[in-house]
Amino acid sequence: MTEEQIGLLTSAKSRKKEIKKIIHKACLSKEADSLFHSAHEDVFQRTDCLTCANCCKTTSPIFRDKDIDRIAWHLGLRPSAFVNQYLYMDDEGDWVLHKSPCAFLQEDNACSIYQVRPKACRDYPHTDRKNIRQVESITQKNALICPAVAEMVQIIEKAIS
Repeated sequence: MTEEQIGLLTSAKSRKKEIKKIIHKACLSKEADSLFHSAHEDVFQRTDCLTCANCCKTTSPIFRDKDIDRIAWHLGLRPSAFVNQYLYMDDEGDWVLHKSPCAFLQEDNACSIYQVRPKACRDYPHTDRKNIRQVESITQKNALICPAVAEMVQIIEKAIS
């Protein structure tokens, strides 16, 4: 992780309650999707996720049945064997990784199953989706995990002030 990324996350964690309020206020706006999409495009034009991979190091995506089948096939495993080896069902009934960091994260922060990765990984950090209000709580959590989301919150904060 770069010094700048560390700084963004440190700042976000120290402002956790304020970050939550900023995201909530932005999500209440009629322009919520536009605010987030604009900030997303701006930040990701200059962000290289391979310098960070904090999402892969600290959290687990949700694995849907389609993800499990696709990844298992890619690895030459039966879906049940893939589940037994890598996943467990959490308290919310979702399939997630046994442990962090992700078993598929390589030393260079690349993903060994990138071409068949779970939908949740493809969509992360979910800030460019329609109806951003639906993932408000996830966005609040991601602002403390993903430096790019933390930076987006700074942009959005200025836009709604």
